[in-house]
Parts: sequence; C-alpha cells; structure tokens
Amino acid sequence: MQAKRLTDDLSVSAQLAVAEIAEAKAAGFRSIIVNRPDGEGPDQPRFAEIDAAARRAGLEARYLPIEIGKISDDDVAAFGTLMATLPKPTLGFCRSGTRTATLWALSQAGRRSTDEILQRANAAGYDLSSLAQRIKTGAALAERSAERHDVVIVGGGAGGIAVAASMLARKPGLDIAIVEPAEVHYYQPGWTLVGGGVFQASDTRKEMASVIPRGARWIKAAAAGFDPQNKTVLLEGGRTVSYTKLIVAPGLRLNWGGVEGLEQTLGKNGVTSNYRYDLAPYTWELVKGFRGGTALFTQPPMPIKCAGAPQKAMYLSCDQWMRQGVLSGAKVEFLNAGPVLFGVADYVPPLMEYVNKYGIQLSFGHNLIRIDGPAKRAWFKVTGKDGESSVVERAFDMIHVTPPQSPPDIVTSSPLANEAGWLDLDPATLRHVRYPDVYGLGDVSGAANAKTAAAARKMAPVVAVNLLRDMGALEEPHEAVYDGYGSCPLTVERGKVILAEFGYGGKRMPSFPKWFIDDLKPSKAAWLLKERVLPEIYWKAMLKGREPMAKPRRKSPAAAE
Repeated sequence: MQAKRLTDDLSVSAQLAVAEIAEAKAAGFRSIIVNRPDGEGPDQPRFAEIDAAARRAGLEARYLPIEIGKISDDDVAAFGTLMATLPKPTLGFCRSGTRTATLWALSQAGRRSTDEILQRANAAGYDLSSLAQRIKTGAALAERSAERHDVVIVGGGAGGIAVAASMLARKPGLDIAIVEPAEVHYYQPGWTLVGGGVFQASDTRKEMASVIPRGARWIKAAAAGFDPQNKTVLLEGGRTVSYTKLIVAPGLRLNWGGVEGLEQTLGKNGVTSNYRYDLAPYTWELVKGFRGGTALFTQPPMPIKCAGAPQKAMYLSCDQWMRQGVLSGAKVEFLNAGPVLFGVADYVPPLMEYVNKYGIQLSFGHNLIRIDGPAKRAWFKVTGKDGESSVVERAFDMIHVTPPQSPPDIVTSSPLANEAGWLDLDPATLRHVRYPDVYGLGDVSGAANAKTAAAARKMAPVVAVNLLRDMGALEEPHEAVYDGYGSCPLTVERGKVILAEFGYGGKRMPSFPKWFIDDLKPSKAAWLLKERVLPEIYWKAMLKGREPMAKPRRKSPAAAE
C-alpha cells in the first residue's frame, strides 16, 4: 500500500488488495472510500470483499463508484458528505488514485484557493491543472450559494429550539439559523403517558414550522459535518453555512439495529417501545390486552435518554394490570444492563416499594443482544461482578425494549467529539473545551448530566447568556453556569409520581417545598405536574423563550477569578 497524503484527513492510493486493508488500519486510517466501480478490471476485488475486510479490521468503508471521465457535481457533493461524516483520517482509492484526488479537488472549491488545491494534488503526484477552471467556477458558485449567520444552531429538538428562543428573547433581531430537516417536533417526555393510556400520540407533536421562533431562519436540511477551524457547517448535498457562533444540539442516536432482529419485529409480536412516537400507542394496546404471562422490560448500557423511562413504562403497565385484576397472573422482569435500579441512590428505596408491590423481578447486568419476535424469545448478555459473561434466553408474551443509544455520527466523526464520541463541553459554561466559538446542549452533551428535557430547559438559558456575552451583545459581568440539573418524574402508578430532581454527582435538587412535593415520596401533585403543567411549560414557555424556574445563576466573582 502506497498512500499519498492530500490533507491530514485524506490520503489517496491506487487499487488496494483485500490483504492491504489491515495495513491501512495499521497505518492509522479509520475509514476507506472506494471510488472504483466493481468489475472495472480483472485485478480488483469487489466492494463487498473490501467492506468485509474493513469490518474485520475495525474500519468503516463506503462505496462511491465513479466512471472514468464522468465526475458530476452530485458525485462531488456526495464525496464531500462522506469526508464530513466518516471517521478521520480517511484513505480513498480507485485504479490509480486520480479519481479520488479529483473528487477531493473539486470538493474543496470555495474552501481553499485554486493554487493550494492544485499544489497539494501535485505534491501527491497528481497533475490536476486541467481542472483549474472548473475549480474556479465551483468556488464562485459556492460563494454565491453559501449562507452565513451570526449564530447557527444544529438541531431543532428541545435544546435547539429552546436556546434559539432564549437568545431572541434577550436580543431581538439577532441573526440566527436553525439547521433541522424534520417537519415535525415532538414532546418526547409525553410518550411515556401515551404508552400508559393517558395521552394520545397526537398530543405530543406539532409542525416544526410552528415552533421555530419568530425571527430565526429555518434551514430545512440535515447537517453532514463540522469544520470548526473554518467556522463552517457542511449540509447534505454539499452546501455550507458559516457562522460566528455555533450551537450543537442534534440529540442522540437510537440504535435500533444494535439488537439483532429488533428492527424486523418492532410494533408486532408483542414487541414495543415508548422511545418511538409510532410505537407508544402499541405499548398501550399490549397493556390493555394483557391477560397474564411474561412481560419483560429492558434497559441498555448508559448513557441513555431519560434513564427512568424504561421503568416508568413498567410501573404504569403493572398498575394497569393490577386495576384489571391480571397482575397476579403476570411474571414481570426488569432486565437492566446496569448494576442499579436508578442512578441516584436516594430514590432507590421509594422505587423498591413499588418493585415489591408489583412483584417485579430485578435482573441487573442483563443486556439485550438479540430478539426473535415470532418465536417470542429474547437473548441477553449477562455480565457478572467478576467480569465473566454468558448468554441467557427469556421467553416473553410482551417486551418493552429500550434501544442502545450513542452520540450521533455527525458528532462522533468530527473534531468536536470527546474520547467517547459525545460533544466535548465545559460542564459549567457549556462552551466547547477546544473551540470557544462552539456551544452545545441537550442529549449530545458529553457533560455528566442526565439526558432529559428538564436538563435542556436549564441548559438553554446558560448557553444563551454565555454566547451573547461572548458576542458583546449582552452586558453581563459574569458567566452563567449550569449545575447539572435534570429531572425524572417517575410515574410509579397512574395518578402518582416520584419527582426525582438531581444535579452533577447525583446530588438531590428538589425545586418545591416538602409540604407541596416531597421528592422522596409518590404524590398526586407531582403527577399533575407531569400530566398537565410540564407539557404547557414545554410548548408555551420553554420553546418561547420564557424561563420559569430556569433562570441561570452566575459564576461568583471569586469563582471567576
């Protein structure tokens, strides 16, 4: 293998043999782009063989076949998207490397000077001088089509919309763009109540256009990559948008494919999940129709979105079965990949009262790895305290699955990620630790806080104040700080909630006086908060730049010094 370096992120090569894929891994490459079409010559392996070898070596491989002399603008855009999203550094190849080098050169139009592009290609052994005019034309088109905004927000979920509204409430007229491809915005905390028969699914959704704050520009596209050195976000299709300040809030990735067989059986065969809008009603359908048998509830390794949600579904189901008189004929098991029922120890005793009341079997260290819906069988990898693992099988009549969760690929493959792939933020200011013009909030955060809507509600004004302060748009002597606040209203029965509120380090942080809501006891007041008050706060306050009980505290002068 003879790789020729174009940039720190990309090298090119002539045709690789399958045996050379391991060499690429050993050389430090993390991904491969194949630009030679299958069957072009008798000396080449098919992409499927390259892909299989790459997987064995721990590399990602992508296939973007290009016929000689036929590189379209769409091909260039696709190459740019691959370069933005794949783990770096990347090795690209075709028969000689020329097509890959050409794709790179054209993708850099408008981002580097024509002279620099041609010089880099020439230093790698590729004379691309015939492309000079096309590169210049592409640069001119890119300049005309590129957008620029003072603040760009990637993500139109709870965090992205809330922080946009918070900034505009403090600084009307601010130039803000929100990058978000979805047409619909969801109140995801409501899906627990959909699965419990309290809400209709339609109660938890609104058109995205109706929640984009007035004054913000909606870029209806998916972000494909980040270039913080050049203060640019790459969009799918090759477009770019540049910024003065960037806020990253794309949420996290629900990896349904991370459990073998799960995607093929979701929504049927008694397999459901409140983690999806279209499946939460099926949860209620199964609960209502349950007449006894085995009900399994799973929780994958942390971190996950709303860590209490898997057991919320379980408690509401058990309460309904108790009301229907069928709980005595049910075997309910909570299979948690983690070692404890709940991460904040103070809340475990009141939760255990309900575990015992409903007769729930707790199985820790059990991680769902495979499911066969038609056969109604599930397999779990069991890891003991000694680190030894085995696989156990469970039969079920109903199973509520919480999917494995991970950072979104767009962050993991970018310079913005920490070692675990999450957004690398200062836990107090929510400013990126290496790029001071980048902030983040919500589920993508690498800070050690809970991934809940309540956390995003408290994070949004902290980001708004600090970013505007950095821009000189807000006269504020001290930075705002986030204390790790998160909340998990644990629906232990219909009509009662244990309102768990906590910050960094698992410290309890109750918001209400004990006479009104005792956070260590189930209460009707906390249920009313969950069912009626919090949805109103979400739609009419949090997403509108109003911040009841969410005003950020400032760093003390002593701490600032």
